Order: sequence, then structure tokens, then C-alpha cells
Amino acid sequence: MNTIARATVNLVTNHHRDRACMRQRGMGRNRHNRHLTRDTPSTMQKAIKPKQLPLKLRRWGKMEVRTQFAALCFRVRNDNVEICIITSRRTERWILPKGWPMHKQTPAQAAATEAWEEAGLTGKAYDTCLGVYTYQKYRKKQSFPVITLVYPMKITNVHSDWPEAHERRRRWVSPAKAADKINEPELKRIIASFTPALITR
Repeated sequence: MNTIARATVNLVTNHHRDRACMRQRGMGRNRHNRHLTRDTPSTMQKAIKPKQLPLKLRRWGKMEVRTQFAALCFRVRNDNVEICIITSRRTERWILPKGWPMHKQTPAQAAATEAWEEAGLTGKAYDTCLGVYTYQKYRKKQSFPVITLVYPMKITNVHSDWPEAHERRRRWVSPAKAADKINEPELKRIIASFTPALITR
């Protein structure tokens, strides 16, 4: 066997040996990771985004659907997450701050604007959509479906006076209690399963 042929054989042999070693090490790491995952507390597990529920448009056609952006306003106190809910102006049911798209604002920025105007809250809004829900908007004896995208917002300031302070009530509750007070099934799931770990930094 000449020198070139011998070198080629050695190269192929070393390549297969290295790949075998890598597979063995990888299997070892997988077994180790499974052990760590089993023994790691639930608070350290990677957050899993909740499954989106099907949208309910009822009798309306696709061309009649409108879009809004909502702010899921949260804060952490004594290691407990709190969600801010407010009352709607017409029916006084519990909702999240929400509103229509705004010129030259991202969806998260528009949601943050609504959080200030409707709830008197300011902070950092994240461009991470947590999910989508639908509800019926009533206006001038007519109604139409609205698809609302939910964006998380970490609250840093709670103001005592804001544009709609005399039109709405504001309350801080746990995610479970907030979900219980909300009517929309899709939004209930989004709120109940929310954790700050879902936010993409």
C-alpha cells in the first residue's frame, strides 16, 4: 500500500472512531440531562407556551373581523405574579387594557399606550405575543367580532391618576383569579398559564 492510500485509510478510520466517540458522549449527556430534568424543581423548568384555542367568529365572515392589541400587565411581589385587570366602560365586566392599532406604533407599543390610558400603568412592553382571543364589540346597536393579540407588559409605575380613571376600576390579582373573572375562554387560558419566563428577552 502506498503512502497516499495508507493516509486515506487512516483518515477514514479516525473519522469513524471520532463519530462513535461523539455518539457515546452525546448519549451520556442525554442520560445526564434526563436525570437533571427529573430532579429539577418545577420552577426551574423551561416555560411552555400554552396551546392556542380555536378562534370563535360565529356567524360573521372573515372580512368583518377587526383587530386589537391587549396588554397583560404584570408585576412580581414577594415572588408572586400579579395581573392587573380593569372593568369595561359599557358592561363593567373584567378585561385587560386593549385598543386598536396605532399609526407608527408596534403592537406591543399600542398595547402599552392602552395600559396607560385605561389602567394608569407604565412599564416595559415586550414584542412577544402570548396568544390570541376573540370577543364581540358592540357599537351603535351593532356588533362585530374582534381578534385581540395579547402582549406582556412588566409594570414599573402604578399611577393614581390617568385618562380613564373615572370610567374604570383597576384591580391586582393572581393569574388564577384574573382568569376566573375573565369571560373569554381563550384569554382565560392565556392568563392562567402566564409566567414571566414566557417572555423572550
